[in-house]
Amino acid sequence: MSLPVNIKELINGRMVEWERMEFKKGWNPESVLHSICAFANDFNNWGGGYIIVGIEEEDGLPVLPPYGLNIEHVDRMQKELHELCNQLYPVYFPVVEPTYFQNKLILIIWVPGGQNRPYKSPVSLGKKKESAYYIRRFSKTVKAQKSDERELLSMTASIPFDDRINHNAGISDINLTLVKAHLKEVGSGLLLEADAIPFADLCRRMNIVEGPDEYVMPKNAGLLFFNDEPHRFFRGAQIDVVEFEDDVGDSFTERIFTGPLRQQIVSVLAYVKNNILVENIRKIPGQAEALRFFNYPYEAFEEALVNAVYHKSYEIQEPVEVRIYPARIEILSYPGPLPPLNKDNLMDENISSRRYRNRIIGDFLKELHLTEGRNTGFRKIRKVLEYNGSPKPVFMTDDERSYFLTVLMIHPEAQVEAQVEAQVELTDTQMDILSGCVSGPKSKREIAEMLGHSTVSGNVKKAISELIGHGLLDYTIPDKPRSRLQKYRTTEKGREFLRGSRK
Repeated sequence: MSLPVNIKELINGRMVEWERMEFKKGWNPESVLHSICAFANDFNNWGGGYIIVGIEEEDGLPVLPPYGLNIEHVDRMQKELHELCNQLYPVYFPVVEPTYFQNKLILIIWVPGGQNRPYKSPVSLGKKKESAYYIRRFSKTVKAQKSDERELLSMTASIPFDDRINHNAGISDINLTLVKAHLKEVGSGLLLEADAIPFADLCRRMNIVEGPDEYVMPKNAGLLFFNDEPHRFFRGAQIDVVEFEDDVGDSFTERIFTGPLRQQIVSVLAYVKNNILVENIRKIPGQAEALRFFNYPYEAFEEALVNAVYHKSYEIQEPVEVRIYPARIEILSYPGPLPPLNKDNLMDENISSRRYRNRIIGDFLKELHLTEGRNTGFRKIRKVLEYNGSPKPVFMTDDERSYFLTVLMIHPEAQVEAQVEAQVELTDTQMDILSGCVSGPKSKREIAEMLGHSTVSGNVKKAISELIGHGLLDYTIPDKPRSRLQKYRTTEKGREFLRGSRK
């Protein structure tokens, strides 16, 4: 039975956090049962975890190549595992896949967060029938302490919204084409079985449906990722991009991005990258290399946007909002962060939270490499902005944690340049020259002919000179401005000026 993940990336830690993986050289039924119980309890809403038997562990990391298992032993393990899981209370059965990795047979046990937590496991497989709750504490399975038990019991029947069944939809609302596209993108072996097994079984293996054969219903995460119009089921499942002409906010344009969550994210990232983000180049006297920076670095915006999509509540009928002002970008989502984060410690660089609101959404985003899910979002944004020379980000919420706001400020020099550009007024002739040189470099004579002139007039020369002075036009032979082979081309700054003038 193939899993809906890329096995190589899973084992190498590129898909889920190491804390959600446990490697075992050999078969230890009691230890395995305790870890199944812990992952099923999903104390931090991480999305459960994986137990990989046949690979030794050292300091929480896999020792490769695998130690491997004997095929007869694997058959026995699977039979014993079924008996073991009947001893959990409530009964819980994980997904199991024997597979070959680096030419060695291993056994992968996938344990999604359970629907009926909390779960108890026998402390020992001996005659003594004592049971206990088990949870994951960092990368270890441990018996829950009294305080942990109280919190675990408070989670009874408390299933993250994305993992709940949606009774207003049916399995027919899951799009097979989108499912197969996802499996292909993540490199899952399950794609090879997609057309050979019942659709309901395929969806069960992906953990996006639940229920008996006569009442198979989609989970909310399945609709958010694998339905063409998830906003029909979740009113706020969209991203609104609003561009303001000034800080007053009276004049703006709005674009609404809908569709499956992956499509929303990719479309917004592409739009902002192509229309908002600009690379600036500064030549520094005495240095061979020019200084390069962006008004907003792409990686910082990407991380902030994906975090908003990942951590918002889809029970709240509010979209993710991206507000683009002349000197800042704001990404707003609802509600705010989970404890221990609050408005007083949100800007503390050492504070972190390991509680997640959406466990299945998180797994899909990690499989697609749209997020790391290792609680590194804030650090990554800060690091990327610092490397770009940008101001530090601002993270905000209120006392009730009713919203979460990320603010990315424009690079100071990019802001100055934008202000200068706003003051530049070009004549019709200069605009024609700038537009004409976008398609390719042109000589002065070619520019004159393009303008309908028989000769290169003084006005044409003046227009070219001023465009070069503004940095909108450049020489093809900069070290020989008077060369008879000289031509002129529109700079990236000039292209950006043209794009801005068309808005």
